[in-house]
Amino acid sequence: MDINGTCISTTIDDHGPIYVYQTRTSRILSFDGKIYQSCMKLNNINRLHLSYTQAMMAGLFFIPTVKTATVMGLGAGSITKNLLNSFSELNVHAIEYREAVAKIAKEYFYLPDTDRLFLYIDNAVNYMKNSNLKSDIIFSDLYNSEGMEPKQVQASYLRDCKNALNNQGVLVLNICHTALKLREGLDKLLAIEFKNRLLSFEVEGGNTIVLAFKDDIPSINKEELLTKGKWLQEEMNIPMERYAQLLADTQDL
Repeated sequence: MDINGTCISTTIDDHGPIYVYQTRTSRILSFDGKIYQSCMKLNNINRLHLSYTQAMMAGLFFIPTVKTATVMGLGAGSITKNLLNSFSELNVHAIEYREAVAKIAKEYFYLPDTDRLFLYIDNAVNYMKNSNLKSDIIFSDLYNSEGMEPKQVQASYLRDCKNALNNQGVLVLNICHTALKLREGLDKLLAIEFKNRLLSFEVEGGNTIVLAFKDDIPSINKEELLTKGKWLQEEMNIPMERYAQLLADTQDL
């Protein structure tokens, strides 16, 4: 085991093991005992701790008012909890394939019981194919113990995600530890399905965050982007000014 800490829970379902570790300051979800799937600080259970989850919030820079968000891949609930805690009128729809993972999110990671959270036990492809919900933003963070879930690399899935967005909506994808062939396939599909309306940037740890826009990418200058980053940083208690600057530099704004 490469994760430092005490294993406080081990669950095995049809898809493999699910581990929960605890250190003096944190609680960690892992599917293989080596890679962090999610991490929660015990003194601030709603804050996004892992940098890639913070960076995924960059999609909010381009949405005037977020009212409905969809999270594909609940995990320990980090993104879901932060959104619910940061925006008091936001409804979050979270989809998790493994019921055991959802139970662990509630028991060990304090996923809240609120009428603003709608939790579905389903696979992402099936949910998107059958959902009539329109969201302002969709977060797709689909991983298993072997890396990125191949179901994320399907034209039909990406098309269904696009159709499930409101007119100014954004699909946010996290890409990490992905085989070159799979990554190239995803890049091609995104370019086709979203007509090259894409922004991307890399964050520490090797993750790439991709923003795919249903309609034209909103026009925004550097000053506006940094102002939005400062406001989100105050609302969400994460360093959004850093990601606003990173995005501005990457896109030469």
